[in-house]
Amino acid sequence: MLLSRAGVTVSVDVVFVVSDGTGETAQKVVQAALRQFDDHEVNTKVFPLIKEASHLEPILLEALHAGALVVTTLVERDMREATRRLAAEVGVRHIDVLDPLLGVLEDFLHRQMDGVAGRMHRTDARYYRRIEAIEFTVRADDGKDPRMLRDADVILVGPSRTGKTPLSTFLGHKGYKVGNQPVVLDMPVPEQLFDVDPRRVFALTIEPSALQSIRRARLAAMGMSETINYSDMGYIMAELEYAERICRGNRWAVVDVTHKAIEETAATILRLLQTSGLVAPPDEVSQL
Repeated sequence: MLLSRAGVTVSVDVVFVVSDGTGETAQKVVQAALRQFDDHEVNTKVFPLIKEASHLEPILLEALHAGALVVTTLVERDMREATRRLAAEVGVRHIDVLDPLLGVLEDFLHRQMDGVAGRMHRTDARYYRRIEAIEFTVRADDGKDPRMLRDADVILVGPSRTGKTPLSTFLGHKGYKVGNQPVVLDMPVPEQLFDVDPRRVFALTIEPSALQSIRRARLAAMGMSETINYSDMGYIMAELEYAERICRGNRWAVVDVTHKAIEETAATILRLLQTSGLVAPPDEVSQL
């Protein structure tokens, strides 16, 4: 595909993602693979909810015009066969992400697949449990109601700006009820924290310099002065040490979030919880 930027025409590679569902699975797989080519610009275009063969040809012709690679996640066998045939006729490079796995699974499970599209995002009991977890996590955010902690699957504690809320949100979308409780210097944490299974409590910590940078950016975004203790290094050190003392005294697992993505921290916490037998694997399967 040719794009014009600042009066200069440049060539940008394109990947078309075609799915009979939302396209999230294929898009995540493509993005994960493209991470190995960070120095190369690639645009992705998603075509979701493609469930009729008549919709395929216009997409493939557009892909031919754009010089795009076509990546598909189509469940119905007829749709997969139609895509393969049309891609060959049009002359478009195409890869089906699901086809090899479905074939191996049929052989492994000794049964044929059902071939029903859209099952990943059904509004079934698991879906409603996930919605309940999201609602719980919103209500229990930032220590709003400490009484909710006893019903949480996961409890996050830590000083301000250690990423508790975004991590809570991520875990909530995966189907876990999350409570998060801030730790503020010289202020006691709620008594309810001492009544829960300590294996469910995870203390988030971070390098002082990284936390100072985050807090300074937060103050700047709010138009506030740095003269307050919030971003002072001495105050930050004292607050982190105070949080560490509380954690040590209660046998809570400590997770260092310095320069870590939310997904990485979440994976660490869920692995520990699953190893302890406290939670089952997540119901939310669209986030790879």
